[in-house]
Amino acid sequence: MFMGENLTNLRIMHGYSRKELSEKLGVTEQAVWQYENAYTSPKVPIVNELKRIFSVKSKYFYEQDMLAKYNNATNINVMNIAYRSKVMNVISKTQTEAKHVEYLDTFINYITAQISLPTLKIIQLREEAIQYMNHSPDDRATQIQHVARLARQRLNLEQATNENLMFWLEKSGVYVFEKAIGEGIDAYSLWTRADRPFIILGNIKRSAVRRNFDIAHELGHLLLHYRLEFVSLDRKEHKEIENEANLFAGAFLLPEEEFTQDMQAIPQLTNPDHYLDLKNKWKTSLQVLGYRAANLGLMDAKAHRNFYAAMHRRGYLEREPFDQTIPLQTPMRIRTIIDLLANKGLVDIRYMIEQDWKVETSFFHHLTGIKTEFFNNYMSSRSTAKIRNMKNMPTHSYKNG
Repeated sequence: MFMGENLTNLRIMHGYSRKELSEKLGVTEQAVWQYENAYTSPKVPIVNELKRIFSVKSKYFYEQDMLAKYNNATNINVMNIAYRSKVMNVISKTQTEAKHVEYLDTFINYITAQISLPTLKIIQLREEAIQYMNHSPDDRATQIQHVARLARQRLNLEQATNENLMFWLEKSGVYVFEKAIGEGIDAYSLWTRADRPFIILGNIKRSAVRRNFDIAHELGHLLLHYRLEFVSLDRKEHKEIENEANLFAGAFLLPEEEFTQDMQAIPQLTNPDHYLDLKNKWKTSLQVLGYRAANLGLMDAKAHRNFYAAMHRRGYLEREPFDQTIPLQTPMRIRTIIDLLANKGLVDIRYMIEQDWKVETSFFHHLTGIKTEFFNNYMSSRSTAKIRNMKNMPTHSYKNG
């Protein structure tokens, strides 16, 4: 029997309306609706085309998918998705990303079923931040900068660099993934109702320094705006929330004491080229360096305008020096867990892909952002471990990093 719900899940995750999918299939929109609602079953040529479009196997459509087996459908709340975006949330896009995270959450549930994870440091940090903000008499800007300092301390970032930012963030318990989100959206984040934190990074045309700001911005949302219903914000509220995340990001990436000392060595505050050594040191953009200097009062408003104008004249608003040479940090936590499971013989990755998930390796590339080659390495030769029933396996301890 054709499982229409499986098709619905795939369609939403890939961002297709029924009309768009019907055009790809060469059928009517009503036919797609009938497939999804179990009124009719598609014929073999249509199923083959669905396989191609979604990178799954035919049997994917005839058994319950992994969402039904490993996921709580109410765990992802579309209202809680925080975009780093120039545009207001579009509900269809938000539903697509919520479904994408639902698949990711399911995948994490699947691969961590046999290992015990340490208490998430990010949850402890969030609770400490909320406790402070709820009881502190400080104004909001002061609170945000305090939380940024606290986050840097609790996450164990090195004192004078952001070189290993991704590593420490993932080690704290944040699940970071890459995805081609689309134009106008750089990244987004959310907490699931089960308190699992996600950051999804756009992977198109992002330099290392801009990615670092995206990470810090989304970390700001996770700590400052826990369970905030972003979808319900009006334009003014959305701008205020984004400004708070920007303020957090600047304070987090460029701690006040160290950065103030660095600024004493800048001979001409309005010349962006004089900040290039600081860009290499902190792995942040010239724009962020100027923004932070102005925020701390190290550069007055006029000087900041002149700095920005100089950025424009040099073409740095489009591309800055060293954007192509500073290494881009990429998420490693999920790859580390998969390697651990495979090397210990706890999971046959080929079986996982072909039999449990019933997909092609390109499906997991689309889902996780991890290159297809990573998964293909497990497909070329079967793991030496015997295929085991995951539910009956003993639990193993896992420490990230």
